Amino acid sequence: MARTPTALLSPADQERRRALRTMKGVALGALIGMAVVFVVAFAFQNEVEWLQYVRAAAEGGMVGALADWFAVTALFRHPLGLPIPHTAIIPRRKDEIGAQLGEFVETNFLEGDVVRTKLESTPLSARAGAWLAQPAHADRVAAEGATVASSILRALSDDDVQGLIEDLAREHLLSPDWGPSVGGWLERVVESGAHHGAVDLALDNIATWLGNNREQFQGLVSRRLPSWVPGLALRLVDDTVYREAVGFVDAVRADPGHPARDTIDGYLARLADNLQHDPGTMMRLEEAKAAVFDSPRVRRLAAEAWNTAKAGLLTALADPNSSLRRRASSALAEIGVRLGRDETLQKRVDGWITDAAVFLVGRYRHDIASIITDTVERWDAEETTEKIELMVGRDLQYIRLNGTIVGALAGLVIFTVAHLVFG
Repeated sequence: MARTPTALLSPADQERRRALRTMKGVALGALIGMAVVFVVAFAFQNEVEWLQYVRAAAEGGMVGALADWFAVTALFRHPLGLPIPHTAIIPRRKDEIGAQLGEFVETNFLEGDVVRTKLESTPLSARAGAWLAQPAHADRVAAEGATVASSILRALSDDDVQGLIEDLAREHLLSPDWGPSVGGWLERVVESGAHHGAVDLALDNIATWLGNNREQFQGLVSRRLPSWVPGLALRLVDDTVYREAVGFVDAVRADPGHPARDTIDGYLARLADNLQHDPGTMMRLEEAKAAVFDSPRVRRLAAEAWNTAKAGLLTALADPNSSLRRRASSALAEIGVRLGRDETLQKRVDGWITDAAVFLVGRYRHDIASIITDTVERWDAEETTEKIELMVGRDLQYIRLNGTIVGALAGLVIFTVAHLVFG
């Protein structure tokens, strides 16, 4: 079987390979030692009677060593390259072993009661809270979350996002009729008098504009009068119109019961009623709404808003000192402190985690266990054999060594008993 070059192995596997070679050398040395002792004892047993016992022990040791060498080797390859039946078990039954291992894990570990018992005995939220309460750990979680969020934002297609925003806007803004809802809202505003503040604000702005733009009234009316009217009369007309406008606005501002305010209230009340019941008014509102949302300029503004928001988020996520990152770290640390102190919250969170884990295990246990089966099936037979041999091969060499010792003791006992019985 071809061996993986040492340079391609992990440091742990390289250490396992060195330990395996050492133990193979020890087991082989024990076999060779028994063979040497057997030869010497066999050659001189007639001259030295007690060497018969040594020969029997060495003979049993060699038999035990060879038998265990055959058994251990048969797990991984054909002994001496001979296709002996029931040898090279692991490479020949690799897929079956993987399936059985996956079934074993699924049956004995991925079981709802096992998972629940283990999780209920582990204070998950308390440990997580104590860990998260440390600022360094909160910063780390915030940094990892920022990295994930940045990756998601970069992966998103701007066109797709804008299309999604447009679809959502059409579904939730354009498709529903605005008339009844806007009319009902306006009706409640008028009934409660909440619009009076808006009216006062509008009057204040009008008064300010009139005070700052008197020249705008020059010729406003006079240019429409006949040319034979004297200039003094024209200026008088314009001044009169301006003073009347200023006086009217001031009067309305000063008198909460002014007829103009009642007129505004009446108009808003009629508008609210028409928006709810008049088809013509509702149609005009829908047409205005469609004209606004279908405007190319509005679409460009939406695209620019998304691009600006995306760029701002990416900048804030990338900067450890940004307010977003600092607030995220602070919030995570506060969550950690609360998790570490609030036993009620701990029980609630532990319950959520346990229920979620049991649900996932119950529904996907076979899929989870199939990872083992599928992974082993993808492995090359020789690679699988080498992996398993590196993991357990060193311990199996102890079996060879123990077989040598036990075989020697068994041979000595058998020979001794036979000698005592038969002479």
